[in-house]
Amino acid sequence: MSDTDSLGGKTGTRPTQAARLNLFMKLLEERGHCSITELAAHFDVSEETIRRDIRQLEGSGRVQKTHGGVSIPSNQLEAPYRIRLREQSEAKQRIAQHAARMVHEGMTLLLDSGTTCFWLARALAGLRDLTIITNSVEIAHEVVGRPGQRLFLAGGPIKPDYHAAFGPEAIAFCLRFVPDITVMSMGAIDGVRGFLDFDADEAMFKRSLLDQSRRVVVLADSTKFTKAGFIQVAGFADVRTLYTDAPPPETVATAAQAHGMGIEVAD
Repeated sequence: MSDTDSLGGKTGTRPTQAARLNLFMKLLEERGHCSITELAAHFDVSEETIRRDIRQLEGSGRVQKTHGGVSIPSNQLEAPYRIRLREQSEAKQRIAQHAARMVHEGMTLLLDSGTTCFWLARALAGLRDLTIITNSVEIAHEVVGRPGQRLFLAGGPIKPDYHAAFGPEAIAFCLRFVPDITVMSMGAIDGVRGFLDFDADEAMFKRSLLDQSRRVVVLADSTKFTKAGFIQVAGFADVRTLYTDAPPPETVATAAQAHGMGIEVAD
């Protein structure tokens, strides 16, 4: 057998049960629901082993059994952050894997609370000598305890729908750092108005970071080209590179070229 992939798929030696349960939950968070058959094939174990895993996780309230499978409990599925995490998750993960190439050992990154930034944090799991600053509880949970990575978490009141802090305390904390790269997700991208969002507190937090970083990049899947955000965060001149999963509309491409902003399309 070959080595397992990042979610424990059949590319190597089987993970321990504790490691498998952790990978099990990450896979379920991405997909929302999995069948017993596909889980057994994914982890290269018997269906009875998967049923035992489900019973153990169900006992702690982390999953619920369905006919022939398992899902995240309905009260967790309805959490807005978890819903956004699964939306366009394949595209977001491709963007994150592509963007991860810009990161090198020794760098300091500031990651905002966007879900594509979460996938980037996961894509950087194997990189050492990395400092990550974030206002996101979810990203902090993903990063904390990794060998060779330092984590700084901005505090203040946590906004439940975003699992993140956006207030004055979070802004003041982040402004203490001068990151090599500040990475932002965006709610919408418009060829005339630039980068837009939907939440005033989140937009204010992002705007406060623009002048502090040595380089600002944006991660945004192609659905953001058709959305109509109503709070401006940044212009094209404020952003060094946009990472996305499909070529943008002509208006966005023209504005990017006029302001010297690069566009990277995930392969």
